[in-house]
This record gives sequence, C-alpha cells and structure tokens, in this order.
Amino acid sequence: MSSLRRFRQRRNFRAGAGGNGGGRQKHGKNGESVVLEVPVGTLVTQKTSVEDGGRLADLEKAGEKVVVVRGGRGGLGNIHFKSSINQAPRIAQSGEAGAENEIILEMRLIADVGIIGYPNAGKSTLLAAASAARPKIASYPFTTLEPVLGMVEVGVKGFVMAEIPGLIEKAHLGRGLGHDFLRHSLRTKILIHLVDGSEERPVANMRQVNAELALFDSALIQKPQLVVVNKIDLPPVAARMEELEGEFGSAGTALHFISAETGQGVRELMAVAMAMLTRLAVRQEAVTSVSRKVFRPQPRDGVGNVWKDGEVYVVEVAGMARLITPGGVATSEVTWHLKKQLERLGVRKTLEKAGIKPGDKVRCGNIELEW
Repeated sequence: MSSLRRFRQRRNFRAGAGGNGGGRQKHGKNGESVVLEVPVGTLVTQKTSVEDGGRLADLEKAGEKVVVVRGGRGGLGNIHFKSSINQAPRIAQSGEAGAENEIILEMRLIADVGIIGYPNAGKSTLLAAASAARPKIASYPFTTLEPVLGMVEVGVKGFVMAEIPGLIEKAHLGRGLGHDFLRHSLRTKILIHLVDGSEERPVANMRQVNAELALFDSALIQKPQLVVVNKIDLPPVAARMEELEGEFGSAGTALHFISAETGQGVRELMAVAMAMLTRLAVRQEAVTSVSRKVFRPQPRDGVGNVWKDGEVYVVEVAGMARLITPGGVATSEVTWHLKKQLERLGVRKTLEKAGIKPGDKVRCGNIELEW
C-alpha cells in the first residue's frame, strides 16, 4: 500500500469465527484471519496503553508483520475428558471469545535525507533537480500537501530524499498541517535545511524552523544538518553571498550555496550528503550492539480466584467456566470433574481457608454445585 487513506472510510475489522467440532474426534475449523496491508514505515500503536508509549510495531521493512489482536482459543471435545474411570464423558469445553483492541496507524516515510525549510524556499525545486521526482511547484505557500520522495544517484551509490513541507511558526502545534509533515522527518538520517537567500532575515528563519523541530521532538534537532542557501541565480542573492556567509558563520553554521532552479551547486551538495550518510553508516555499525530477546511470560492457566457473593462462593478458574453439558445441566459428572480440577489446582485449600462448609454453594461460571 502507498497510503493509509483506506482506513478513513473503514475503521472496524473483524476476523472470522471458528467452527464447531464434530464426531469422530473432529475439531472445528479455525476462523479466517484478517490481514491489514499498510505502507512500509507504518507505526502501530495501542490506543489505550501508556506503557512504552503503547508501541506494538514499527514496520520499517517490506513483509514485516505484527499480530495486534488474537482470536480466542478453541474448546475441548468430550474425548479430552475421557479417562480409565470415565470411558464415555458427557462433558465438553466451549471456545473462548476473541480479543478486541483499538490501535493507531501512523505512516512515517522511510528516507535517508529530508529537505526542510520555510515555504517557498525551493524544496520542491531542489528535489526535482536532484532526482527524477516531479513534485508540484508553484510560487504560493503550501504547494506541497504531501511529502514527496525521490531517489538521488551519486556515482554508483544512491539515497532516498524526501521533501518535508509545512514548516511554519507553531507547526509543532499542528498549524499549517505541521503534525502531518513533521513526523516524516523523524526517520531521516540527515536534514538539508534550505534557506531562501532572498529573504530579509534568513538566519532568523533558520532558527525558527529549528525551534519548531525541537518543540515537536527533541531528537530532530540532534540530527546532522546541511544548511543551504538557495536562489543564488538571482543577482541580489549572488551579491550578498559573502554577507550571508558572515551572518551564518557568526551563528556557528557552515553554508552551502546552490540554485535549485538552474542546478548550480546541486550535484556538489548531493555528493556532500552522500559522504555524510556514509560516515554515519560506518559510525552506527561500530556502535551497534547485539539485540537481546525479551521474554514476557504470560500468566499460567489454572490460577484460581475465590470470593464470596452473598452466601455463594465464587470460583474463577481459567477454562473451567467454559465447561458445557447437554442442556446446560450440571450433572454429577460435571460436579465430579470440577471438584477434581479444583483439588488439582489447589483451589480446595483456598476455599477451606475462606471458611467453606459442607452444603455451601459454589459457583464456577454458569455451573453451581453443593460442596
């Protein structure tokens, strides 16, 4: 998929139901799974969770999968309850209900280099000049309503470059579609900060854009930046190149000069970006640690809870509440099996500590029996 638009129209998805078992030890068929196809770079987050940000998966590579909702386990037929002293059991276990979950799907583009800057700085023009991408180009703000990707070739190597539009004052608060665009810059390795050389206060514009990055996510301002002054094909900008170099130099920033319109300096800029990416890759490979597997044991089935509801002792044991019999009647066989399981799981001692006496009522699921 190339976008998440299909999920605007449809929000609810349900997997298929499983089938009932049959005679001659036949189990019921499994329910059909529902697979949602999403674009590469989709972040999957659990809506109701705050632990670890509720992140379930970051699907950065094609073919990656994550299970966000699991179906219920199937039940057990009467053959499971057969024993040497109970050759023809008339008891079974129903299947579990499937789980439900609310998730958030967020798309973040996979790009090596992101072009940032104020509207009309020439980001679309630079992307078109450096790659085969053909973004919409015009003289009014917000020409680009979606980030555009392009493949840049530098010799035998190449990298993916994305135009990140929508950076204006208060973009971190969502102004000017800021949230829609800023998140795409999170995956980039380096940023090309494009400055309009014809603006009156280019240094102030650069600082404002960087402030928006930092306010949206502090990790963005830590990314390496190439600060580039555009539009040197215009005589007024060409005349003030030395002045601009001094202004940015006093701010501790080295400059690159290009004309995205004519292509002047673009090839050299892409070579610098490629060299920076190569250095970052070598550094990252040197510090990459061996990933550790994290095991998260699930609670064991069979751990029972006991409480009193009026005059009835209520027992909650995984699986026991799903016992079924013909007609729903708690026969002596069910009573015997239930007591046996409670004994095996140690629930009998818990009931005795709770003060149960012979003749008291015990309820497990829909089955009620006399102790």
